[in-house]
Amino acid sequence: ISCAAEYFCGKLRLIFISVRQYGSDVCFCVSVESCDSPLVSALPQSAFTSSSELSNSHGPGFAKLNRRDGAGGWSPLNSNKYQWLEIKLEQRTEITAIATQGRYGSSDWLTRYLLMFSDTGHNWRPYRQEDSIGAFSGNSNADSVVMYKLQQPVIAQYIRILPLHWNPNGRIGLRLEAYGCQYKSDVVSFDGSAHLLFRPDPSVSLADRDVLSMNFKTLLNSGMLVHMEEHSGHSFTLELFRGKLLLQLRKGRGSSADFHPLVSLGSLLDDQHWHHIRVERIRGLVNFTVDKNTQQFQLPESWSHSEINEISFGGTSAAGLQKSHSRRNFHGCLENVLYNDISVIERYLCLSQGNVSFTCTESIDVPVTFASPGSFLALPWVSGGESASVCLQFRTWNRAGLLMTFDLLRQKAVLAVYVKMISLMPVILPDPHACSLSLSTGASLNDGQWHSLELAVRCPDTEGGSGCRNPFSVFQGCMRLIRTDGALVDLIRVQQMLFGNFSDLQMDMCGIVDRSNIKYDISCPVFFSIRCSPSRCEHGGRCSQSWSTFHCNCSATGYSGATCHSSIYEASCEAYKHKGNTSGFYYIDMDGSGPIKPQLIYCNMSDKAWMVIQHNNTELTKLKASSGINQHLAHFNYSADAEQIQAIITQAEYCEQELSYHCKKSRLLNTPDGAPFSWWVGRSGEAHMYWGGAVPGSQQCACGLQENCVHPEHFCNCDADSKEWLNDSGLLSHKEHLPVRALAVGDINRSGSEAAYRVGPLQCYGDNNFWNAAYFNKETSYLHFPTFHGELSADISFLFKTSSSSGVFLENLGIKDFIRIELSSPTQVLFSFDVGNGPLEVKVETASALNDERWHHVRAERNVKEASLYVDHHPSAVQKAPADGHIHLQLNSQLFVGTASRQKGFLGCIRSLKLNGKTLDLEERAEITPGVTPGCPGHCSSYGDLCQNHGSCVEDHSGFTCDCSLSPFTGTFCHKDVSAFFKPGTSVTYTFKEPYKLNRNVSAQSSSIYSDLTLRGENVSLSFRTSQAPALLLYVSSYYREFLAILLNRNGHLDVKYKLQHNRDAEVFRASGRNLANGQLHRVSVQRLGETLNLIETQTQLFLIAESGEVDPEIARLNALGFTGCLSVVQFNSISPLKAALLYPDTSPVIVTGPLSESSCGSSLPTNPYAAETTHSLADHVGTVGTGEPIVNAINSDSALIGGVIAVVIFVSLAALAVMARFLYRRKETFQPQEPKAEKTDDSPETPFNTDPNSQSIISDNQKEYFI
Repeated sequence: ISCAAEYFCGKLRLIFISVRQYGSDVCFCVSVESCDSPLVSALPQSAFTSSSELSNSHGPGFAKLNRRDGAGGWSPLNSNKYQWLEIKLEQRTEITAIATQGRYGSSDWLTRYLLMFSDTGHNWRPYRQEDSIGAFSGNSNADSVVMYKLQQPVIAQYIRILPLHWNPNGRIGLRLEAYGCQYKSDVVSFDGSAHLLFRPDPSVSLADRDVLSMNFKTLLNSGMLVHMEEHSGHSFTLELFRGKLLLQLRKGRGSSADFHPLVSLGSLLDDQHWHHIRVERIRGLVNFTVDKNTQQFQLPESWSHSEINEISFGGTSAAGLQKSHSRRNFHGCLENVLYNDISVIERYLCLSQGNVSFTCTESIDVPVTFASPGSFLALPWVSGGESASVCLQFRTWNRAGLLMTFDLLRQKAVLAVYVKMISLMPVILPDPHACSLSLSTGASLNDGQWHSLELAVRCPDTEGGSGCRNPFSVFQGCMRLIRTDGALVDLIRVQQMLFGNFSDLQMDMCGIVDRSNIKYDISCPVFFSIRCSPSRCEHGGRCSQSWSTFHCNCSATGYSGATCHSSIYEASCEAYKHKGNTSGFYYIDMDGSGPIKPQLIYCNMSDKAWMVIQHNNTELTKLKASSGINQHLAHFNYSADAEQIQAIITQAEYCEQELSYHCKKSRLLNTPDGAPFSWWVGRSGEAHMYWGGAVPGSQQCACGLQENCVHPEHFCNCDADSKEWLNDSGLLSHKEHLPVRALAVGDINRSGSEAAYRVGPLQCYGDNNFWNAAYFNKETSYLHFPTFHGELSADISFLFKTSSSSGVFLENLGIKDFIRIELSSPTQVLFSFDVGNGPLEVKVETASALNDERWHHVRAERNVKEASLYVDHHPSAVQKAPADGHIHLQLNSQLFVGTASRQKGFLGCIRSLKLNGKTLDLEERAEITPGVTPGCPGHCSSYGDLCQNHGSCVEDHSGFTCDCSLSPFTGTFCHKDVSAFFKPGTSVTYTFKEPYKLNRNVSAQSSSIYSDLTLRGENVSLSFRTSQAPALLLYVSSYYREFLAILLNRNGHLDVKYKLQHNRDAEVFRASGRNLANGQLHRVSVQRLGETLNLIETQTQLFLIAESGEVDPEIARLNALGFTGCLSVVQFNSISPLKAALLYPDTSPVIVTGPLSESSCGSSLPTNPYAAETTHSLADHVGTVGTGEPIVNAINSDSALIGGVIAVVIFVSLAALAVMARFLYRRKETFQPQEPKAEKTDDSPETPFNTDPNSQSIISDNQKEYFI
């Protein structure tokens, strides 16, 4: 409110004055007068009317509060829902409160009623509470007074009370009073052809601020309300179009000027009720308000500083209408028009153009509302001739409904007119050929607008008549101007039950609820629809509606639920990791249901879950000396916007970004004392003079901090100004300065100067919110936080683990309202709340107990449509909200985690507690709260199953890690196979050491490779892929001539040849009757279970190419051929020799002969050859956006996965007098490194192998990529 201004609101008079204090203006309110005078008690009896009266002494004129005249109040003849009491005030008045009382000395009173208002005694408007039609609670006896202060004052001359419920042991009985004050009103009326011109005084106009406010009412849905011209030739236009207000800009004058739509607000404003408009411009910022809804937007720069020199109200000239949407002037009334605090109508500062009157006259149209499936209106009608006609207007949101039926008395048929989807459909039953029919139809008839229907039927004379059962959906909507054979139906007589019959109708009002709103985007001259006004669909959800409710389409928004409130994505890579996801691209929603949009981010799942945010130039950029260029500036645009990046950095445990500078005769920071030649700009726009690896404010590089620069007198290597190439590189890790937004490189203009720089991607790991936890060790313990504000929509999510059978997780109380989530039993979570309609409970029952000391996830959501509860992956529970009730959750106490009431408290851990996307810092409060400790260990009980392939879970303070030392796999979850491509000439030998050597000078990695030296049996497994047959896959032998071999014979069949006693012949077990040398991936597992009797210190070897010496002749022959193919995840008992050779060759007892490098040939899925790690879920299927699974960078290929996996399990039990425990070592072949070659050489894996005529073409290292 501006200072030095006077405002009137009936008798409420506010004066604001400006006082100069300490160099600034302070605004004070110095006078206030209340608006609560009684309005009814002084009225004559003639001001009271009613639907009926029980007797003269029960008439409406006796319905005055605390009066005992007559029978002590009003009572109708019949007590039913069609009765009403009406009061006409002296003039239009501001009404602020209503009070009711029962009939004196009786059992007659109302317990529930509706309050209606009108300016004319027709076209009633219900009082709305919380944007819904709200019923008021009445009395509990005949004498007490129940008063309600209206949340929003109402301006009206007529008041009507509609009884809904009354004392079941009595009748309807009522006395009442209304309170308020006089309302000051200046009005002007337009007939659609006139307008007013107003020219502001330029001496008092404010160039940087303009405020226009007014009220309007109309029956027509389109017309120009205001047209404002500027000195520059631009103009503003406020136009009513299809029942919505559209604010537009027009550039230039004349017919060639173009309209630029800014925003549209409101809907169904053609209801002949007053609506308030306010347009406020402060420089380039505009606040546009219609009734209670406000839109804010920024004007283009060219329109930010302008002065209005002429305003046209009610329309403009014919030329100005040509490019408007409505193409017509306004037809209706304006009230209390103020421009910059000047009352335009009162001071007659306008020039009239056409027929303008300063009174508001209204046509009397009586609408009727069909509000429920049981609503109907039956009118007696007998057509006098062979033809009949019916006309009416209707409006609805529903896609289908029966408008009317009537008997064709001269024809054995019934005519039905049915509105279906978007058009009208007439149906004549049972004979459609007997009558001629004329029907005017339309399209998009369920848009909430008024549509006219004209129906004419002509039938020949026939005898009899018939009825027909209604096969159609009922109509819900409004009708008006119903005419039969040209005569207007008097609906007031119908309401008074003097004519026709009806049920469950709302007479003399159109009760359609506006749930549609179309807004304009300033950047796009096309309508985009945001339906449901005010829209309850969040995050861009598209809303459709019917008569009774609305529906949100959340597709492609990234959110779910009845109002698109809850995000379907996780808040960090850490959260995705703990769902078992591997490296890949994921949508990250940092604040859940908050305003920050989800962002596609790469998650690098290693020991840490790194979030990698790329920018437009992460490559090394070279610079050379250029004359006239003193400085090179580089700006970096990131894949996430500033708000998202700030949230990521704030939430992360650690962030870093590489910053490197390579120089040749190009100084960097000009240390030790000079002004820096180069600097970088961080998140807040500040320039920073320190380099990667140094601390903030040091003006140093990493070598200066470590005191190892090339020239000690400088703090950066490049500052030595050397003619040789040097570099300064390091990591920036001060979170408050990241990311690098720009880089300035200065010393590049001298002859011979060369430089190169690189700014790496921003990388962060850890999620402070995900692991934020508190442990409650007493039932009386709780943490308190500020009041939770979730008036219209609220979501609460957290994880818990407990051994207790019940307890309250959290609660927040109000005067009557509350919200609470609790574990009500070991198998039930209960979400309960009250928004004023009585307590509502949502329960989820689980098959297994939840007090198992494992983490369980709970998410509760409440909105205006429903309440839902989710527990882990159990089926959710949903409760619908009441159709007509309170919707605002009003809380005033602190939020308690645990409970401070008489409820049983919670014992256990609560983690990652989020309310409407914001995480509560449980650990910070727990530090200072008795009975609660920060943090909560024990994550392996819940997440240990994520460690695959015999990996073991290791506890961490914030999470867990998978120890893969006893598994042949590697990776975050021991999920990544270790493979190598072998060719002849490559081998690996693994030697087992004696027990007493295990602790001698070996690393943890190598010692973890060693096995238990007491041999109780063999458990051998491997995967292979080859096209060679015959081939030796695995050979285990001892110096006692015992061996076990896995091989492919000449036909590619899998054989297991073994000799477990040196004095017996070798035996062969044929495991497969199919050809496995087919280039596909196969899995083999061999197990031998036996009894260990003693330990003999004999060294034994395990190898894939048999050693020279006395060996089985067949094995020797296969050994001579060598092996070409892929071996993967090779394991002998607890030893993984191939993994040891590839990953820990320096600390493991392995001998590698020939080239050996890791390959992905053993993977069972197609991989992206350009990616460092395959991005797939634990379920091994390609993910899609929106499911919590990663997006794979798809590479088109004609190859497909055609292989399978064969598991061969052999159980060999050997009962012997002595089974020797053997120390084994193993040799394996490897493959050629993955380097593309221009041409094939003799030792290439692609060289044909012709030793055996039955062998197939050998797969190459490149081919293996297609089978992974």
